[in-house]
Amino acid sequence: MMRRVLPILLGLAVLSGCGTEGTLSQAALDQARAQGVAPDLIYVVDLPGYELAEQSIGGVGEEGFGAFYVSPEGGQVELRIDRGTFSDALCADTPVKDAEPTAAVRCERDEVGWYRVAGGRHEYTAVSGDHYIRLNSRVGGADRAALKAAVAGARPVTGEGSGTPMPPRTPVERGDLPTNGDGAPNNDVGAGG
Repeated sequence: MMRRVLPILLGLAVLSGCGTEGTLSQAALDQARAQGVAPDLIYVVDLPGYELAEQSIGGVGEEGFGAFYVSPEGGQVELRIDRGTFSDALCADTPVKDAEPTAAVRCERDEVGWYRVAGGRHEYTAVSGDHYIRLNSRVGGADRAALKAAVAGARPVTGEGSGTPMPPRTPVERGDLPTNGDGAPNNDVGAGG
């Protein structure tokens, strides 16, 4: 009896690991905040067959959020959230991330947002308030229905972080820039280098 139950229990444990739980660890939240991500732009999605790769979490642009969801077979889906908007007018003119640069973008608008395809990649883009949510995969990876459902169900992560203040948004100090002139780096290194 125990020999028959053990494979069933192992199978349930494996299945429960599929998909995402929709949460981030405190360490992942702290990592995102330390990189300057705005707390209201940290989102998670439910994508059956894919799990959030917490080590991929990072900043996008000034204060946006990005992360990858991965499948056991090696598939990747990228989630990006950033301030801004999206529209029918922008759809065909905005490149699909990681698509061939010369590929034309095909757009379809529906009740969730915009489904876009170009050069072997496809994505769903939806607007939520003052920001947009984008989920991108190679064609043949996560299918259109899965991307649509995940974007439609995207939700902000609630969490305060460790209380560590966000890093100041100041330019990086460079020691090779002159205090006067055109601001070009000082390359006076002499002979040999």
